[in-house]
Parts: sequence; structure tokens; C-alpha cells
Amino acid sequence: MSTPGNSEPCIKVLRAGPLALLQDSGRFGVRHLGVTQGGPADLYSWAWANHLTGNTWGTANLEITFGGLQLVAGRDLEIAITGADLGATLDQKPVPLWQRISWKEGETLAFAAPISGLRAYLAVCGGFVAEPVLGSVASVTREELGGFCGKGTKLAAGDQLSVYSRGLQAGEGPVQVPCDAIPDFSQPAVLDLLPGAQIAHFTGRSLFDAFNTWWQVDDRADRMGVRLTGPRLNCKISTLVSEGINLGGVQVPPDGQPIVLLNDRQTIGGYPRLGSLSPLSAARLAQCLPRERVRLVAKGSGAALEQYRSFRALFNTAPR
Repeated sequence: MSTPGNSEPCIKVLRAGPLALLQDSGRFGVRHLGVTQGGPADLYSWAWANHLTGNTWGTANLEITFGGLQLVAGRDLEIAITGADLGATLDQKPVPLWQRISWKEGETLAFAAPISGLRAYLAVCGGFVAEPVLGSVASVTREELGGFCGKGTKLAAGDQLSVYSRGLQAGEGPVQVPCDAIPDFSQPAVLDLLPGAQIAHFTGRSLFDAFNTWWQVDDRADRMGVRLTGPRLNCKISTLVSEGINLGGVQVPPDGQPIVLLNDRQTIGGYPRLGSLSPLSAARLAQCLPRERVRLVAKGSGAALEQYRSFRALFNTAPR
């Protein structure tokens, strides 16, 4: 597919891999229409990729899940790859992650398979060109919205991608991410959960288990949500009148196994909820492979908000 914009196609997809999607910051203000937000599953890695390439908050980049993607550059580009280590190479030479690099005309950028983490983010200086749908280019395959063609489809072999033409100014954006800001996806994830919703209706034993158990990420995980397996959590109420579902909401269906809802979640749901993961913890969970262990830790809303504000301040943006 070719894309509209002020630049000729300059990247060709040689091999698409299982799932590569265009994602900006997400689609907001439309959930009353039953349309979900989309956007990057790992907001943290996505934001750093854009920052490294001098792009403003909200610029679209590629979310690459499981690897398998091969691209060839039609002109010289400045790029950054963050998030999971998917064995990225340029003309078969390893690519440094979490820093800005040059991608020369004719070179092949390839992603192999997960070494650590699940999703990598590829940002290009200037950003990818695509027409917004309902105010965003975020790809939501289920709703057939966003992406390069406007229908939410993943990349396919032969696609031609355009990039807005813009050069980096002297001193614009960091060259690499500080070492202490690079997450270690090889370590078990500890996730902040803001208690709320129907948490008082869970039994005492269930609450103890929820916060004192290492949960395992189930095979049933995608951009809609991640199921966790472990002890059965029991709630005194089984169903509710459907209500709005936020990013990171932790629903507990009748089988007692929590489901953490992510970017492509449904807009309403009727299962009781323990509460919600913080945005940065939802991003961390999105990097967990099946059978990895995670732990839930209760956190107050004030501390979580301050953490998120500090994160957004790194990119000179205000939380929305």
C-alpha cells in the first residue's frame, strides 16, 4: 500500500512478520461511540523512540510484535529502536537499541525473534505518513480503523511506507537513553495496581492471594488484554451492569482468573474489578511473554499520578 503525504514512499516491506502496526498516542474522545483508544501497548518504549528521533509526542511509529519484519530503506533515514530486543540487524549486523542510529539507503533492517520482551518500537525522524481516522492513525485491527490504509490492517509484504521529510536540528533530542531508564525485560514484572472499583467485594483470602502471589501470563494475551493464571479470586458479586473500562483495568470473570485490559479492549464490561494498573505498569505488562511471572503491588492514586507526571515531563507534555 502507498501512503498519502508530502513524501514519496521511502521504505519497502520485504517481509511483514506476524504483527507490525502503526501506532500514534491513541484515539481519544470517541469511546461513547464504542470505539476504543488503540495506541502503543508499551507507551514507555514508544515515547522514548519518538524522543530519540526528535519527534513530538503523538507522532506515529511502528509497533513490531514477535519480530519477523524486514524493511529496506529507499533513502537515508535517522531512526531509533526501543522496547523489546527482537534481534534487530542492519544488513545482518546487530543494531544498538535505545539510541539514535542512521539507516542508509539500500540497507535492510530486519527483526528476528524475541530475546527479551515482546514488542519493539521503530521511530523515524519526521514520522510515518498516514491519514487520521477519527483523529488518530492508531491501528485497531478489530475495529478496522487507522494504520497506513485507514482500515487498521497490519503490514504486508510489498507495502510502501512514506515518511515526512524533516532533518534533525543540532542538539535536538538525546542520542541515547540513559542506562538507568532502560527497562530490563528479562526480570519478572512488578506491577502497580490502584485498588478501586469493586475491590471491597472480594474475599479476604482472595485479596491476600492477589497481592502475595506470583501470577503467570497466560497464552491468551493480545492487544485487547492479558489473562493471568494463579489462585482463584472469589468475589461476592459475579456480574454488574456494564460500565466503562479504562486502560489497565483488572477484571475478574467467574473463573477467578484476572484479565488485565489493554489498548484494544472493549469500551464497557460487566465483570467486577480489583482496580487498575498504572499506565506505566500496563506498558510493562505488554512486554511480557506467555508463562512469564508478574506480581501485583497496591499503590495509591497520588503516588501513581506523580510517577506518570514525571514520566510525561521527560517529553515536555502534559498528561491527558
